[in-house]
Amino acid sequence: MRYTITLNTRHPAITIAELLEKEWLIPRKIRYFLRVRKNIWCNGKAIQFHQTVTGGDSITLQIEESDYHYQGVYLGEKENIQRLYEDEHIIVVNKAVGIKTHPNQPTEKGTLQNDLAAYLAEQKAYPYVVHRLDKETSGAILFAKNPLVLPILNRLLEQKKIYRSYQAVVQGKLRDDLTINKKIGRNRHDRRKRIIDEKKGLNAITHVHVIKSEKKQTQVQCILETGRTHQIRVHLASIGHPVIGDPLYQKRQSNGRLMLHAYEMELLHPFTHEPVHIQAKPGLWNKELLIK
Repeated sequence: MRYTITLNTRHPAITIAELLEKEWLIPRKIRYFLRVRKNIWCNGKAIQFHQTVTGGDSITLQIEESDYHYQGVYLGEKENIQRLYEDEHIIVVNKAVGIKTHPNQPTEKGTLQNDLAAYLAEQKAYPYVVHRLDKETSGAILFAKNPLVLPILNRLLEQKKIYRSYQAVVQGKLRDDLTINKKIGRNRHDRRKRIIDEKKGLNAITHVHVIKSEKKQTQVQCILETGRTHQIRVHLASIGHPVIGDPLYQKRQSNGRLMLHAYEMELLHPFTHEPVHIQAKPGLWNKELLIK
């Protein structure tokens, strides 16, 4: 596997050793292989780890496939994939309602990762899971296409540098914007569910902006600071405004889909540092979401 990455023209001078370890988060074992095999070049010429590169330089890495382990999945249906953004390193797709993000067992089929594996097979690339969407939730979801970019994307998530905005329709009339800061933990009595647990739960923060308020339901935009399982669904249910169509957290059930859609995503590209902005249209309604 050979990858060529061109540094942003504004990138400061840095040694190859610092670039690989501190910025690209390449594991020590892989850095060792690159050095002893002399599998790294700058602008087409061999370069050593102590040498300096700068903005505009093209860095080429030769990685052996055996250096990274990929847990393979069965190939699904590539025709199911709706791309929102794609380049050599990352892909964002529009997940449909009712499909799981990934298999829980190697033999499981019918998930988004299965379909994406089939789509990427022609490129000899694999889909690496970065984050997840619930089975009942639709919208924009990000995958890595190679193991080089995966740890950088994970760090961006941890540092809250991947902006994610959701559309939701909730039960009841919600009048004002608010921020929900309640810890979320597991439900001991139902492993499918999560609960508010201020003692043992994990920190969870959701910003809620009212888009359109009606007597029996409200359109809201939700912005995540954290990414806990079922976070939006648990937080909105905890204030008495569950997401309409939620089979787990809405007491008064309604027919139809879970009214939750991952509408918008923004990040700086892990290698080029250029902004990437994706919208999964049309979403639950057509009005643009501009609040950040």
